[in-house]
Parts: sequence; C-alpha cells; structure tokens
Amino acid sequence: MRLRYSPSSPFARKVRVAAAVLGVPLELETADTMDANDTLRQQNPLGKIPILLRDNGPALFDSSVIVTYLDHVAGGNRLIPTETEARFATLRLEALADGVMDAALLQVYERRYRPEDKVVQSWLDNQAGKIARSLAELEAAPPAAGAPTAGDIALACAFGYLDFRHGGAWRADHPNLVAWYEAFPARCPGFSETAPG
Repeated sequence: MRLRYSPSSPFARKVRVAAAVLGVPLELETADTMDANDTLRQQNPLGKIPILLRDNGPALFDSSVIVTYLDHVAGGNRLIPTETEARFATLRLEALADGVMDAALLQVYERRYRPEDKVVQSWLDNQAGKIARSLAELEAAPPAAGAPTAGDIALACAFGYLDFRHGGAWRADHPNLVAWYEAFPARCPGFSETAPG
C-alpha cells in the first residue's frame, strides 16, 4: 500500500504512526496539495492528504477512514476497540483531536495564504477558541496511559502539530496533558520517528 502524504501534515502523521503500531508496511510518496498537476486530485477529488492507494480497491482518504482500514487489515480491535463504550470513547477522542488539528491548520493557512492586511482576526480567534475549549476538557480528564488507540495517536499528533506550527504555547496551561504527551513516545512505536520538520 502507498500513502500520499506531506511530512508536516498531522493527519498524515496519524496514519503513519497507526501503521507503525500495527506493523502494517506503507510505501511513502509525498504529495503537493497546491500543485494542480499532482495526481492526488485524481486520487482524491477533494485534493487533500493523506491518501491510501491500495492494489485491491479504490483509494481511501480522510485519516480516520485510513486508520480504521489499517486496523481492519491488522485484524481489528487494536487501535479501535470493538466493545461499544470503549469504541465510541476512542472515536470521540479521535474526533476531538482531529478538530484541534483542523483548527490549528486553519490558523496557519489564514496567515500563509492571505496578505497580512486581509487576515481575519475573528476567524483566527474562532479557531483558537476551538483549541482552547478542547484542551481544557482534556486537561480536566486526560486519556488513560495504556496501549495507544486511534484517539491517543490523533491527540499526540495534534500536540506535535501545536508544537511544530504554534510554538508549543499550549503547554503552559496544560500540565496534565504535557505529562501525558511526554510519556507517549515510550508506549507508541513510530511516534518519534514521524516528527514533522
């Protein structure tokens, strides 16, 4: 299987870490979402990464779909539990972490693709609010420190992206999450090796 990705994408990192935890080999191929000639637009009509190219079916996209597929390929019940409450707790955490990554990425794009005099501060503030509320909820009840789930991997990738693109400002007010995040690489194969940069 071949993964179209960017080394700086937190969503692609989530897939790469999941594959490492599951022991599923992936061939990596970079993609340029801003290049109209890159074949990724034929592989995913949304023109977004990551994209998983398979020999036995259509391309899969959206990191959550790809992680679910990889868990299935690896036999299931490893990153996404089958027991109902544990399953939906994992999927909820993954959705919350994905939302943090989305908001952080949108903040980057607002400054990267608009002239400074066209940057919309209320838009940046709205995205910052999403991140702040999510981190406050998680700080009050950090995830358990067991075998990594899809939710844990997504959350760790969100923190990594906040460090990478936002200077780690999130750390100051979230000591419980910082402790959780700093312990994460020891229990998650492939996490350190996929750091953006």
